[in-house]
Amino acid sequence: MSQEIETYNKSQSPAEREICNFLYEEINLHLPKAENKIWHAHPVWFLDGNPIVGYSKLKNCIRLLFWSGQTFEVKGLDPEGSFKAAEVRYTDVSQINKKDLKRWLGQSKKIQWDYKNIVKRKGVLERLK
Repeated sequence: MSQEIETYNKSQSPAEREICNFLYEEINLHLPKAENKIWHAHPVWFLDGNPIVGYSKLKNCIRLLFWSGQTFEVKGLDPEGSFKAAEVRYTDVSQINKKDLKRWLGQSKKIQWDYKNIVKRKGVLERLK
């Protein structure tokens, strides 16, 4: 775990830290080729410079966000924002369904929208995969 992500996870409450550490391990397990770093103040994983998945602390939960999640072929995520992102929120590590998480992470490799170039395209998203 990078020092930045470790610091981020350690800054959470014990229950939230457990969620963050669990998500970190599972994301790395299923996206071994993804680069991870702190981006916009929270941990995010990238494939070819394109954001795929990340987690962040909200007021009363940890949010797991998939940038292309609204177009995944599997259910269980809630739409987030006006682009293609979708999320799930956790308040306890026991709420994380490993089978669902694995499916979503698989979809995140298979279905990607080009967020890396969204500014260059003036807010227009194009599908990569």
